[in-house]
Amino acid sequence: MDDVDGVDTAGPGNVTMSAAQRDDWRPLADRMRPRSIDEVVGQSQLLGRDKSLSRLIDARPLHSAILWGPPGTGKTTIARLIANGAGAHFIALSAVMAGVKDIRSAVAEASAQADSPTVLFLDEVHRFNKAQQDAFLPWVEDGTLTFVGATTENPSFALNNALLSRARVYVLKPLGVSDIEELLARALTDDTRGLGGDRLQVDDAELKRLAVAADGDARRALNLLELAAGLAGEQGSITAAIIDDVIAGGVRRFDRQGDDFYDQISVLHKAVRGSDPDAALYWLARMLDGGCDPRYIARRVLRMASEDIGNADPRALRIALDACEVYERLGSPEGELAIAQAVVFLACAAKSNAVYQAFNQATADVQEGGSLAVPLRFRNAPTRLAKELGHGKGYRYAHNEADGFVDGERYLPDELPDREYYQPAPRGLEQAIGEKLAALRERNKAARQSSK
Repeated sequence: MDDVDGVDTAGPGNVTMSAAQRDDWRPLADRMRPRSIDEVVGQSQLLGRDKSLSRLIDARPLHSAILWGPPGTGKTTIARLIANGAGAHFIALSAVMAGVKDIRSAVAEASAQADSPTVLFLDEVHRFNKAQQDAFLPWVEDGTLTFVGATTENPSFALNNALLSRARVYVLKPLGVSDIEELLARALTDDTRGLGGDRLQVDDAELKRLAVAADGDARRALNLLELAAGLAGEQGSITAAIIDDVIAGGVRRFDRQGDDFYDQISVLHKAVRGSDPDAALYWLARMLDGGCDPRYIARRVLRMASEDIGNADPRALRIALDACEVYERLGSPEGELAIAQAVVFLACAAKSNAVYQAFNQATADVQEGGSLAVPLRFRNAPTRLAKELGHGKGYRYAHNEADGFVDGERYLPDELPDREYYQPAPRGLEQAIGEKLAALRERNKAARQSSK
């Protein structure tokens, strides 16, 4: 838009605005963007005294970097501070809309800035495919560009190795409630970029509710505050009712395909394995609250029942199956209680991974040993030819033997050494299974020794 004597000839709705008025149209989150390290809240692990990123900004050397963290944790701000600290030209692109053509334009712009370095900031870099990521590598290599990428996805999976080898990864953490409270208080009292000094009144308790609702996201916190300020209107008081209104329907941070998803299902599984029903319920509630499909959790609970409880308490598998069926019949939210019931039972049950380990060992033998033949005495003999070949000859029917057990018999392939894959745990029902199995194994060994 044209600007004449500090007045825009076209603004939102074709209304003319002064430069100061135009600034009011910017979202509060953008207006309150930190201008120096001192204004950044959180990320003390990177920006604290003598920490890696603060030393980088203070010393002013430039190197390519990947900023990895949840939304609203300061990735764009830190990229700008890196560029500002080095006196570099800053080019910002978003991988959501940019392509190789935009990268080439950035290279041309950087080449024209021969008197100063150029930082190319690419937001949502994980949205670039491998070929697009390769597009700017030559100019990163020769120093035309210093690349800074921002991503919410694990760089090890989202970015190619060539890019990772040229950039240092910095991990940003979600902001704490106290960090966000500090940010909101600053926005309320800042009369140049914030909400006008003493015009607005809000209790500390209500401010904390906003901070909690933001769930570690500074941008979300400031957006909620700006919305609350708008609802306060001329009365200038952000009441509890207004806070109720603006935070209604909010959900906790949860990425159905990213690291948060897999980390949370992992800790749920480990809490069950570790016999901690309280932690297991917490992580179950977190995942459901974030929008995870209860059917997915129910399937994982089935896995827990088989892998971690096994024969120590065979009821666990049946209860997990019942929870799946109850959810299919009732849906949400009633069916989720059955999943919670199964999770608690599994967490409290006796634990054994003996079957899991035994199955893995047997599978390894199959993969390493090839297709070993079934001994002749165990083969079916449905035809005359099969009988003539000796199929089934010498087989002893277990039910006809004392105690239903064939002393000295061996059912493994002849080429495979003796194996004892299954080692029952001394817990729950499996303790009794182990005692019986030990007796049978000893009996079998004695019978073989006597037959030699």
